[in-house]
Amino acid sequence: MDTGNTAWLLASSALVLLMTPGLAFFYGGMVRGKNVLTMLMQNFICIGIVSVVWVLVGYTLAFGRDGFGGHGIAGNFHQFGLAHMQEAVAGYAGPLAQSIPPVVFVAFQLMFAVITPALITGSIADRTKFGAFCVFVTLWSVLVYSLVAHWVFSPEGWLFKRGAEDFAGGTVVHINAGIAGLALAAVIGKRVGWPKEQMKPHNLPFTLLGAGLLWFGWFGFNAGSALGANQLAGYAFVNTNTATAAAMLAWLVVEKLRDGHATTLGAASGAVAGLVAITPAAGFVSPLGSIAIGIIAGVGCSLAVTLKFKFGLDDSLDVVGVHLVGGILGSLAVGLFGTKTIAGLDGVFYGGGWHLFKEQAIAVGAVIVFSGVMSLILGKLIDLTIGLRVSTEDEITGLDQTIHAESAYETAAFAGGGAGSLTNQRTAPSASTVVT
Repeated sequence: MDTGNTAWLLASSALVLLMTPGLAFFYGGMVRGKNVLTMLMQNFICIGIVSVVWVLVGYTLAFGRDGFGGHGIAGNFHQFGLAHMQEAVAGYAGPLAQSIPPVVFVAFQLMFAVITPALITGSIADRTKFGAFCVFVTLWSVLVYSLVAHWVFSPEGWLFKRGAEDFAGGTVVHINAGIAGLALAAVIGKRVGWPKEQMKPHNLPFTLLGAGLLWFGWFGFNAGSALGANQLAGYAFVNTNTATAAAMLAWLVVEKLRDGHATTLGAASGAVAGLVAITPAAGFVSPLGSIAIGIIAGVGCSLAVTLKFKFGLDDSLDVVGVHLVGGILGSLAVGLFGTKTIAGLDGVFYGGGWHLFKEQAIAVGAVIVFSGVMSLILGKLIDLTIGLRVSTEDEITGLDQTIHAESAYETAAFAGGGAGSLTNQRTAPSASTVVT
C-alpha cells in the first residue's frame, strides 16, 4: 500500500462527488424557475440511491471476479455488501496491481456510479415523476451501469480484454448516460409546447457555477483514474484542462459565426463538451492531442445540439448532443491520437494502424446498443406500470410545487413565470438562440 496514492484517491473521490451537486446547478440553471428544485432533487437523490445500491450489489457486479459463465459480462456476488474487502480487486494483478486499499477503490468508483444516472436527468427535465425516476435509477444502476463498468473498467470484462481503452469513462459514463437519455426522452415524449415555445434558462449564473464545479471536480474524475499520485495523473490533469479550454473556445467561435453572439451558455456547454470528450483519452494522449480533441468536441457538440429540432426529439438539456456525441468523439479519438509515450497503444496518427480505432468503435457500438435497448425497456416498463410522466396540469403548474410542495423563489417574475399563465412561463423562440 502507498499512503500517497491512497490520499490522492480519497481526495479524488471527494472531488468527483462534488461533480453531482455541480451538475445539479448546471442543469438547474437551464430549466425554468418552476422546476429548478425538481432538477436539483433528481440529481441529489442519485447520491442517496446509488450509494446504497453500490455497497449492496453494484460494486460486486462491476468489479467482482467474473461470474455468470466467465464471459466477461458481469462480476459474481462474492463481494455482496462489500464482503471480502481484504482481497485485491479482481484482475488488478501484475502490471495492473493497485497500491491502494480495495475499499478506497470502492469509494472512488462509487462516485462514477453516482453521477452517471444523474446525467440522464437533463434529457427528461420538466416532465418526469420523481418516484418513477427513483425506480429507474435503482434498476438502471444494477442492470446497466454495473455491467457496462465490468465490461470496460474491470480487467475481467470482455471489452477490457479485447483492448478497448477508456481512461475515465467515455463509454461507461457518458455514452452510457447519453444513449439512456435518448431512450427515455423517446419514451416520455415532448414537453408541453415544445418546440414552438422555446423554454429559456431561468438562471445562467447557476449554470456557469455548475460548469465551474464540474470543471474543478473533473480533475479528480480523470487524474484520479491514474489510481496513483504519479506522472500519468499529471498528464491526465493537464490534458483535462487543455481540452476543456480548447472546446470552450471552439464552441464560442461556432456560436459567433452561426448566431452572431458568443454566449455564457455556450461557454458553459463548450467546457462540459470538452470535459466529456477528454474523459476516455486523458491518460492516453499528449497535450497536443488534447487540444485537437477539445476542438473536435467543441465544434462537433455545438452542431449536434441543433439536431434535436430536426428529429423532433425533446432532449431538454442536450444530454445527447453533449454527452453521447462528446463521449463518442472522445472514445474514437483515442484510436487516432493515442500514444504509448503516455500510456496504452499507439493510434492511427502515431503509427499504430487501425487496430485500436477498431476496438474503440466496437466498445462504442456495444455500449450504445446494450444501454439503449435496456434503457428503453426499463423506461417503457415503468411508464406502463406506475407512469413515467406527470400530468399535463402538473407540468404547466410546475414540478416544484406539484411534486415537492416547495418553491425556489418567492418572486414569480424571477422564477420565470411561477405557476401563472403559459404566456408568462415561456418565451417565444429566437432565431439566434440555441438552448443547450
